[in-house]
Amino acid sequence: MISSIIFTVLLLATVFVFVRRIREIKSNINLGRDIDLSGNSSERWATMARVALGQSKMTARPLAAFLHVIVYVGFILINIEILEIVIDGLFGTHRVLYSVIGAEAYHFFISVFEVLALLVIVACLAFLVRRNIGKLKRFTGKEMTTWPTSDANIILIAECLLMFALLTMNAADSNLFAMGAEVLMASGLDHYAHVSFDSWFWVSGFLTGMLPNDPMALFYIERACWWFHIIGIFAFLVYVTYSKHFHIILAFPNTYYSKLAPAGEFNNLESVKKEVELMMDPNADPFAAPAPDAAPQRFGAKDVNDLTWKQIMESYTCTECGRCTSECPANQTGKLLSPRKIMMDTRDRAEELGKLKREKGADFDDGKSLINDYITPEELWACTSCNACTQACPVNINPLEIIVDLRRYLVMEESAAPAELNGMFTNIENNGAPWQFAQADRLNWKDEA
Repeated sequence: MISSIIFTVLLLATVFVFVRRIREIKSNINLGRDIDLSGNSSERWATMARVALGQSKMTARPLAAFLHVIVYVGFILINIEILEIVIDGLFGTHRVLYSVIGAEAYHFFISVFEVLALLVIVACLAFLVRRNIGKLKRFTGKEMTTWPTSDANIILIAECLLMFALLTMNAADSNLFAMGAEVLMASGLDHYAHVSFDSWFWVSGFLTGMLPNDPMALFYIERACWWFHIIGIFAFLVYVTYSKHFHIILAFPNTYYSKLAPAGEFNNLESVKKEVELMMDPNADPFAAPAPDAAPQRFGAKDVNDLTWKQIMESYTCTECGRCTSECPANQTGKLLSPRKIMMDTRDRAEELGKLKREKGADFDDGKSLINDYITPEELWACTSCNACTQACPVNINPLEIIVDLRRYLVMEESAAPAELNGMFTNIENNGAPWQFAQADRLNWKDEA
């Protein structure tokens, strides 16, 4: 009874903290402008199934894809065993599904889960070696400070420990079950006596010989591993909302709301479109007062609240894998631009501004902005708009859209384009072409032919 009460309190506390954090993230995402992405549902479902569920874009790097699939499948299927642990914790039962599905099926499923757990350990160890010994270049960069680097290692080590605890728990249970119902009941372990197996589980069976034969010692080992495993799961559930691993949740809505138009197609700014419509419509009243509740529209984006909610959601979906930056031609030539940093900076700014607005009111302005305080114009103008970053992202994040919106603000509101671009803009305005030749001289070339 005491164990069930403690478990229930921990479960409720975890759910409370998790839900509160999800609300914070939702509030931060809603800082962005509204955008309607409700159309083309069949194509969106297909994209989500292919990219998020099927992980189709991971195959560009086969080794990483193979290891990631192991962890991904293991994470999904092992949660079935976690469901049993939660039921046992709430109601004080032990191996409750054994009585539901029968001995043979239970032994088979737990053994399969153990194989997955072992493969997860192997995959996580391989990832740790790749990150910390192999030191792949895409895992480095100025944005990969102590926290992003530690975050990846923390999760990988935690997953190894959780899987090892699961295997040790099963090994201790196997030894207890092998002692028979009479021995267990004589030791006061009545609720363990209903389980009986003729063989060990497939993986933890190799650990049984390393454990003691005393029933109470096995009981304490099993309980210690049980509590370690489930508390670790609860901690992971909270931790993941502060981690890059939040993509295990957001990858699905993010790919569902992927950009379906051609990658090189830019959207029209509504604020500019309205100006053009006024010029083209002879019946339009240029002095008509705007709607009373209409906020003035900014040209481009200066801060996160000028971006769309989808763009902010993408920043929370970023896995920090570095594929975008490793494919970026500007970054490869030594320029400051790192698409991964663009997404991480956007998320950090949304976190900062969202927290301030919740504490000090929706109208609070801290005097900072995404441009200059987080992302420099030099980074933005290094972008070639080639879409390599978007193509490389395994969860369909589009850093280019954020870069373009920030550059639009610099050009249209700050007149802060590089000198080369200003010269081109002037030529287009005066000559109707990017070259410094008068329109009257445009056909002079034919006289020289």
